[in-house]
Amino acid sequence: MKIWKNLMSGILSFAMVALIVVSISSCNDDEDTPQPTESIVALAQGQSNLSSLVTALTKYPDLVTTLSGSGNFTVFAPTNDAFAALLTAVGQTSIDDVPEDVLKSLLQYHVITSGTVLSTQLTAGNVATANGENIAVTTSGGIRLNGSAQVVTADVRATNGVVHIVDQVLVPASIGRFVNTIVEPAYFNKNFTTLIAAVKAASPSILETLLSNTKKTLFAPTNAAFTAAGITTLPNQSTLDAVLTYHVIGSEVRAAQLPTNTAPVNSEITTLGGKFYLSNRGTTGVFINGTTRVTTTDIIADNGVVHVIDRTLLPPSQTVGAIATSLSQATQPQFTQLVAALGRVPALLQAASNADSKLTVFAPTDAAFEALYDALEVNGINDIEIGLLTAVLQHHIVSAPTTATGKVFSTDLVNGAVPTLNGNVTISATNGTVTSSGGTVAQLSSTAALLNVLGTNGVIHTINAVLVPGD
Repeated sequence: MKIWKNLMSGILSFAMVALIVVSISSCNDDEDTPQPTESIVALAQGQSNLSSLVTALTKYPDLVTTLSGSGNFTVFAPTNDAFAALLTAVGQTSIDDVPEDVLKSLLQYHVITSGTVLSTQLTAGNVATANGENIAVTTSGGIRLNGSAQVVTADVRATNGVVHIVDQVLVPASIGRFVNTIVEPAYFNKNFTTLIAAVKAASPSILETLLSNTKKTLFAPTNAAFTAAGITTLPNQSTLDAVLTYHVIGSEVRAAQLPTNTAPVNSEITTLGGKFYLSNRGTTGVFINGTTRVTTTDIIADNGVVHVIDRTLLPPSQTVGAIATSLSQATQPQFTQLVAALGRVPALLQAASNADSKLTVFAPTDAAFEALYDALEVNGINDIEIGLLTAVLQHHIVSAPTTATGKVFSTDLVNGAVPTLNGNVTISATNGTVTSSGGTVAQLSSTAALLNVLGTNGVIHTINAVLVPGD
């Protein structure tokens, strides 16, 4: 019995010693394992191959604060090469080119906020990210994300989580749907944020059309192009629909396929939202509706081609007669006397209001008519003999056969004689003047809003003198 007690006592003593040894050994292991001392942001800042990620992150102080503070996060960190590949894929040269809302959503898509997830804890399936969309994880043959991105360095521990370095920038479905479409060049470039905002505010069918597989051509206005056209706030949805469809041709037309023409001829182009008029002057440039210039051509996408323009196109909705009337009623009226003059010549007023007319009108301002009254020594439009008034007004209207479309834009003007409904006027495209057969010299307006004013049945150019024909 005594022997049994001694044996048991020895066994217990050995067990206690073993526990103490194991405990000491465990403590030594914890001491030997390096503990993280840097936050996720500080860790990334210390990795030269993550400098692009750091550049992107520092644009968003809220993200930097979150990933520098307390918490438990998992971050998939794309390398510099991964960012470079993405920029090439979307046609940009710098992270600074990407709109901030797009870039922020991309960054949030690389963050798991639910906790620290080591590589050994990643399982096949979907994992939610900070931007509200899921990443698809596969583990067969290494850890892959969304089918192609690979974790190249796993389990880089930080004080507030873990970083897994990946070889591709992860692109969520909400952004990926624009890649390789004619929307892509604008969506990933902050110089086109107004256009993208317009597309989002328009009817859903507009975006569906732009993303569809059918080949098409988009003339894409920059932010500055919207400002140049006087659009500083987005109009209502129906107006947006009309404006945006006016920028899309329902087939792919590359620069080499744009119709060429010799001034004063232009080409009538049918878009999804009406017709515009293209003046292709070769090395001089390609112009639309006289005022808009094509600045970049042939940005190729899977579903068509994009050409960049410097002024947003506005589809005409009024006849030239209605335009003159509306301008005569503006806060700073321009054409009250012209409208009054047309009112005295019903045939010309009807032509200006007729939807089937094809008119190019040189429109004198009120100041121009006042100068005419002084020259004729009359008090106003009603004092001018009707025959003279008719002859004068006809001298301001280019006869339709001059061009195929009946519309002469400022970019179509060439030096020489141009026939009107009453004799010829002489154009100096070099000086921007129109000279009547009686020798009156009128200057074309330098104000873009008063030049190439397109109506449904013609185009108006404002001039600063009344063209008086010769005897």
